[in-house]
Amino acid sequence: MDILQSIIIAIVEGLTEFLPVSSTAHMKFTNPLIGVANTPFVDMFEVVIQLAAILSVVTIYYKKFLDFKHISFYIKLVVAVIPALIGGYFLKKHIDAALTDLHFIAYVMIGGGVVLLFIDQLFKNSSIDTEEKISYPKAFVIGCFQVLSIVLPGLSRSAATIIGGMSQKLTRRVAAEFSFFLAVPTMLAASAKSFMDVYKDHKEVLVKDNFVTLGIGAVVAYIVALLAVKFFIGYVQKHGFKIFGWYRIVLGAVVLLLLAKGVI
Repeated sequence: MDILQSIIIAIVEGLTEFLPVSSTAHMKFTNPLIGVANTPFVDMFEVVIQLAAILSVVTIYYKKFLDFKHISFYIKLVVAVIPALIGGYFLKKHIDAALTDLHFIAYVMIGGGVVLLFIDQLFKNSSIDTEEKISYPKAFVIGCFQVLSIVLPGLSRSAATIIGGMSQKLTRRVAAEFSFFLAVPTMLAASAKSFMDVYKDHKEVLVKDNFVTLGIGAVVAYIVALLAVKFFIGYVQKHGFKIFGWYRIVLGAVVLLLLAKGVI
């Protein structure tokens, strides 16, 4: 992976991380189109720049993350992240295999798109309009939905947790924001695990040039994600999720066509 390729992938990640369209799927689709092969470093790169993008949430919502007077906020995140930690540990082999199957990812993209077409009609009577009203059991249920995005690459962590939130009576805005908050501990854990795996089995990729590539990609993903978060919150409050459903269906179909033609 060269610098230009890292910037392209980082832009894709930053634009899609907080949208319910699966940033992982977009990166997996983009890689073969720009000549990036699957390697241990590329796998780690994708996880780490996801963390960089997600840290933009800490910047935007810094008052929430640095408000140590309300410890319940942090407890809810811990409760919600537990299912993903357990699922990721026990299902690692399945996850690794699924991440290399572009057909599977494309089908999941389409299936998730169909769900998003109807989510606004399915969950109309939302009553939880602030994070403070989210109970610990509801936080745990949302965390369980996040597991679906881990075992079904292409579903989208954002989409899964937003659907989970709305199923627990959260408004669109609060469901999206809690999804953002939950992404921080989730991706911290995923990035640490990815780095340790590379350090243990592929130390040869931890060289200066790769760290420069990784650093540039992380910065680009962070900056682009700052803009994407603000756009997404404003859009879904006014228009809902249907457009993202149609986008997922079209993109999944296009990818299946490209695979059938041997383009990727």
